[in-house]
Amino acid sequence: MIRLDDRDLAILRVLAREGRISKADLARRINLSTSPAWERLTRLESAGIIEGYRAEIALKAIAPHLVVFVTLELDRHTAGSFERFEGLVNEAPEVTGCWALGGGFDYLMQVIARDIGAYQAVIDRLLDSGAGIARYYSYVVTKPVKTGPPPLDLLMQA
Repeated sequence: MIRLDDRDLAILRVLAREGRISKADLARRINLSTSPAWERLTRLESAGIIEGYRAEIALKAIAPHLVVFVTLELDRHTAGSFERFEGLVNEAPEVTGCWALGGGFDYLMQVIARDIGAYQAVIDRLLDSGAGIARYYSYVVTKPVKTGPPPLDLLMQA
């Protein structure tokens, strides 16, 4: 694990909120000159701490859509069945997030589709693909309440 100092954490906080920022603005915000700030940023990227950059798109402004969280259980709990399911999920562009869980369900998926029919088509494809889904439960998002960056300051406390 790489050791992070206060300046590294400052870089991560700024980028987690505002991924699109110029090098000069980033350096100014963390109170460093451009070259040292850029070197730190490059080190964080090389170490795999910064995994990428992307825009948050206001889907409601460009297309009708539906966000559904799905909890599901597989019918078999073998390494092969988990690999097969995960491979199929990675091929489904509508599945925008998927997490393996410990506890009652095996996975939590986030699906973004145009409407309920398109969502059901995704589920039908997974069911018909031999993914080994024993049961699933769908939770339609009615409104987003909070999304945000990770609480770095809290996570870094000893």
